Amino acid sequence: MENLKTSEAWRVFRIQAEMIDGIETLFDLGPAVSLFGSARLPESSPYYQDAMTVATQLSEAKFAVISGGGPSIMEAANRGAFGRGGKSVGLNIELPFEQTPNDTQDISLSFRYFFIRKLMFVKYSMAYVVFPGGFGTLDEFFEALTLIQTKKIKNFPVILYGSTFWAGLLDWIKGQVLELGCISESDLDLFYVVDSPDEVLPIIKRHHAQLVKNPERDHRFTV
Repeated sequence: MENLKTSEAWRVFRIQAEMIDGIETLFDLGPAVSLFGSARLPESSPYYQDAMTVATQLSEAKFAVISGGGPSIMEAANRGAFGRGGKSVGLNIELPFEQTPNDTQDISLSFRYFFIRKLMFVKYSMAYVVFPGGFGTLDEFFEALTLIQTKKIKNFPVILYGSTFWAGLLDWIKGQVLELGCISESDLDLFYVVDSPDEVLPIIKRHHAQLVKNPERDHRFTV
């Protein structure tokens, strides 16, 4: 039991080391947008191609682009951003499958702990763009909404990409979660739904302009 106690105590130092490494690496990143999505969609997927386009437009507008650092939509995000003017950032996670770091990252960090990685996403992003994905993508989406809803962070754009993909989930939220009173009608205004890469950048530019005028509205330095 004593050895287990010692091992648990030392884990705190590993967690602390990951957090310090992330903060020191990303502190001067500047305005950044995180793109989330599946690790399993092929390059031929329209969502992959659209993620590349969104990332390119963001990077050319001098926003850094942050992804989970792996394949598929994450790779598309880094590929689209790489060499376009803004930093291409990958926050990789150690997994037994799927997660192999892609090779188009200006800044690459590797995490053992999901919760430290998720902290880095929300702390250094001024917007989320959420493409179709699985449980991990849904986790990032709902965590952002929860933090905004509960006012743990200030409001920032959370953009769902692909209305067809998200329609069933949104119908369920409106028909069950809202209908039962588990959320408020105003909570449905915490996110956007778009279908074109050209819809993403204007939303983020508007938010960034507001932050320039009112820096106290920026959540990134208070998370």
